[in-house]
Amino acid sequence: MITPEDLHYTDEHEWVRVVGNARVRIGITDYAQDQLGDVVYIELPEPGKEVSKDDLVVEIESTKSVGEVYAPFAGTIAAVNEAVAASPELVNTSPYQDGWLVEIEVSGEIGTEDLLDAAAYKDLTE
Repeated sequence: MITPEDLHYTDEHEWVRVVGNARVRIGITDYAQDQLGDVVYIELPEPGKEVSKDDLVVEIESTKSVGEVYAPFAGTIAAVNEAVAASPELVNTSPYQDGWLVEIEVSGEIGTEDLLDAAAYKDLTE
């Protein structure tokens, strides 16, 4: 499994990339997409939606099951990846690049201390 060193991770198998002073990009990990199997549908939130930490923000349907993606921070949905809505398989083929899901404009500081680094995430999934 691929686990990029420059990302932060949740124990719910989401990755977090800081993309600005108050913005994060979120997707699911290579491990998560492998566990889900072939992704066939993704339900994205509307941009502008306010979210609290741990709110459900994305549902991912696969041939095996349904996966849920939760907000690691409170804030506003700033952007959604329309490409994955049109081509859900991007989550399988490029989970860390083309298969990202949403960006959140974080309310307050982006505190990554509650997130896992790559080594801790690898320990979780091995």
